[in-house]
Amino acid sequence: MSRRDAAARRLYAWEDAVVAPRDRSLVPFAQLQALVDHVWAAEGRHFPPRVRPLPKQARRTVARATRTAIEAPAELATWVLLHELAHALVADVDGNGLGHGPDFVGTYLRLLVTYARLDSAMLEATLREAGLAWTPA
Repeated sequence: MSRRDAAARRLYAWEDAVVAPRDRSLVPFAQLQALVDHVWAAEGRHFPPRVRPLPKQARRTVARATRTAIEAPAELATWVLLHELAHALVADVDGNGLGHGPDFVGTYLRLLVTYARLDSAMLEATLREAGLAWTPA
């Protein structure tokens, strides 16, 4: 297993243990673009990624993002949308920056605090316990 895969697995385990139980809200597909547009504008960005349906053959993928698009199912947990938005915010148009490194985790942390209203100190403490590094905002 590569270092990148190990970091992603640790992050996913942290999300399952810490984030998912604290944010059970689901957003219908029809409302996702409005939320993406809102967060993108609030982050001072122009030209937000377009939300499009996740292909039906993507059975193991919950959602995925690039700088220009977010693919999502019929409804999506808010924290998953914020995860994908963090990918889009740190990526460039060529797809660089799509991993789960410290820049991604720092951006995701900020989005969770701002938009899911999760406690920053609790998130930081649990990230430390999980051995996950992040770039401070």
